[in-house]
Amino acid sequence: MTRVRRRLLVAGVVQGVGFRPFVYTTAAELALSGSVSNDSSGVIIEVEGAPADLDEFARRVREQPPPLAVVESVRENDIAVRGGTGFHIADTSRTGGGRTLASPDVAMCADCARELQDPGNRRYRHPFINCTNCGPRFTIIASLPYDRDRTSMADFAMCERCAAEYADPTDRRFHAQPIACPDCGPTLMFVARSSSDVVPKTVSRTVPAPDPEGVPAPGSGAERAPHRGMVDHTLPGSSPSGAAALRQARELLRAGGILAVKGIGGYHLACDAADENAVTELRRRKRRGDKPFAVMVPDLATARSIVEVDDSSAALLSGPQRPIVLLARKDRTLAASVAPRNPDLGVMIAYTPLHVLLFGCAGDDPGPRVLVMTSGNLGGEPICYDDADARTRLAELADGWLSHDRRILVPCDDSVVRMVDGTELPIRRSRGYAPLPVALPFAVPPTLAVGGDLKNTCAVADGRYAWLSQHIGDMDDLNTLRAFDDAERHLEELTGVRPEHLAADAHPLYRSTAWARQHAGDRPVRTVQHHHAHIAAVMGEHGLGESATVVGFAFDGTGFGPDGAVWGGEVLLAGYKGFRRLAHLAYVPLAGGDVSVQRPYRMALAHLWAAGIEWSADIPAVAACPPRERRVLAHQFATGLGCVPTSSMGRLFDAVSSLAGVRHIADYEAQAAIELEGLARGVDSAVSPDISGYRFGIDRAADPIAIDPAPVLAAVVADAAASVDPGLIGARFHRAIAHLVLELAIICAGECRTVALSGGVFQNALLLSQSRALLEENGFHVLSHRRLPPNDGGLAFGQILAASAG
Repeated sequence: MTRVRRRLLVAGVVQGVGFRPFVYTTAAELALSGSVSNDSSGVIIEVEGAPADLDEFARRVREQPPPLAVVESVRENDIAVRGGTGFHIADTSRTGGGRTLASPDVAMCADCARELQDPGNRRYRHPFINCTNCGPRFTIIASLPYDRDRTSMADFAMCERCAAEYADPTDRRFHAQPIACPDCGPTLMFVARSSSDVVPKTVSRTVPAPDPEGVPAPGSGAERAPHRGMVDHTLPGSSPSGAAALRQARELLRAGGILAVKGIGGYHLACDAADENAVTELRRRKRRGDKPFAVMVPDLATARSIVEVDDSSAALLSGPQRPIVLLARKDRTLAASVAPRNPDLGVMIAYTPLHVLLFGCAGDDPGPRVLVMTSGNLGGEPICYDDADARTRLAELADGWLSHDRRILVPCDDSVVRMVDGTELPIRRSRGYAPLPVALPFAVPPTLAVGGDLKNTCAVADGRYAWLSQHIGDMDDLNTLRAFDDAERHLEELTGVRPEHLAADAHPLYRSTAWARQHAGDRPVRTVQHHHAHIAAVMGEHGLGESATVVGFAFDGTGFGPDGAVWGGEVLLAGYKGFRRLAHLAYVPLAGGDVSVQRPYRMALAHLWAAGIEWSADIPAVAACPPRERRVLAHQFATGLGCVPTSSMGRLFDAVSSLAGVRHIADYEAQAAIELEGLARGVDSAVSPDISGYRFGIDRAADPIAIDPAPVLAAVVADAAASVDPGLIGARFHRAIAHLVLELAIICAGECRTVALSGGVFQNALLLSQSRALLEENGFHVLSHRRLPPNDGGLAFGQILAASAG
């Protein structure tokens, strides 16, 4: 029999995902000899046997890898035959000039979930159960290659039984770097405030005193001086599955307390989602305003009981990423203050064994059925992930801490997704997705893009791939700027990209742009116009070539325009290399900057003034504006004092929401638009067929074309005066914008029949669905976001493409 030997170099997400055991068992099934090892460029396989068997082996590597693996490339070459009959797994090599990819954190798999609930399994109720197919990855990795000594699990020596599983290629835990068991793994602990401070003042019940059996674990950090008023109660490592700590945590939740829970990528704040007092108190402590809370449920059945779940939503909720999914609520037993005046709930299914145990297993006194599960921070701050920091920053927010001594090396918030017509629309791309690469349509030099100042992510790129960081946050807080520093350094370390160019937003006052200039050294910094970056991002996501051109609709709240105005209602003829402004929403005065964003009635008055519509006291927005402020605004609009012109579509949504009497003051970003959309979605077109009554004016003679909202505004004012339901007003307004998109696409298309939709306004599911449907019905090829957020969380990707295009 003829024997040949081949070397395969496999690149992609191939470390920490069970790739070497897969190679081992595949080679064994085909009776092939050789070896497999990791290095910094990926997985190296040497395999020897009959040519047909080697062909089959290579096919399985390419087409049937482990479920968590992402095979980007397989390079093969023939090498000298060595003979031998065995196949072995070699130690990791520290050499190699290539690049491998880190895996995201992965939700607990079905096998581990079964073992967690099995009294006969040695990991029964173990809060840190994991295997090669699940568990933490990105958040515990210091550097690659992905080996235990390069993760925070280096702090824990494996016991004999775990070591045997780790070394056994046929075991599900072979080279599972976070492998642990109750004998050798991390230690769970519960920390409570002193009994006088445990319960929120709004809660009349008594939180049980902490269990006296707990003592601090050596080296856990619990021996540090606790915050004043807290008592440490740490469960000994020998206690099975942290039962006492979990029992105390559940008792605190049932009693109406607020619990800080250390997850995979940081701390959450949790409380009983059905307890109005507890949720209201959490909202007050977090300074949350009316911004909705996400909730966590133990399983899909519970999710189905509180929100509408179709097949595609069920797959997303239950998948390995386990994001927060925004779904229409149907359960009214949860506290109203979980998501005030919002038709949707953000729901996620418990994705770690600790979360599952927090709800309780068979035989436990269960925890609450549904938990509020929100980031452990104050509004505007980055998530807490360091234990000492959490004890300080969450001291006034939490009544107790459920923590452990496995260090989190990289903070990572939960991802947020919504479904639109059965398709994913990312809102925040973070845990479960970062740092997976996104393919680029053309090769780029080593580049760092710093994104924007809101919903910031940064990105590095080299060749045909870009790596976006986890969600970092809004760059208006010193702690967020520090988090940006850490995220950027870690991304370079994981990817091996050493940026030679930097890309940033063209806004001269963005903190992210200032950071780029301060850290550039002698490297060039190229600035990219905000809305051009939005359109480039959606083009690149869909793989359009370097010379492609689209008609791009970039609708958002704020973006710096080259003319010094605040853009946000833009139609661009765009490619990667540049753009031409074809049309925009007519300018109106933005008085006072963020003040007008926070008070939608001010934008309503600005639009009425620009449209020449009298400020009648009968108009809800006018009535909402105090008389003195009204006089000041009238002077500002007339003189231009303290005003900047804006074409923002986001601000038009704010104005219409206020004119319809829906929302006059916003507690969080886009609240007015979100509530208007929620009401509009409730309008049945069969019952109210006249939802197409509003039309924008279009001045085709202007260059660029001017979009005049005055006819729409006049119609809204008339409808509101006639006591038309605000939901119907909202439905008519959404339909008018969708028809505007179609009309402008027809006017501006010329030979271009590809339309790109991007910007934060296209997070609006109703608008996106209607716009996409109308365009497709009229023969347009429509690009919208499916892998990256349409908001500023996707800017860095577009910046890379626009800055690198030849």
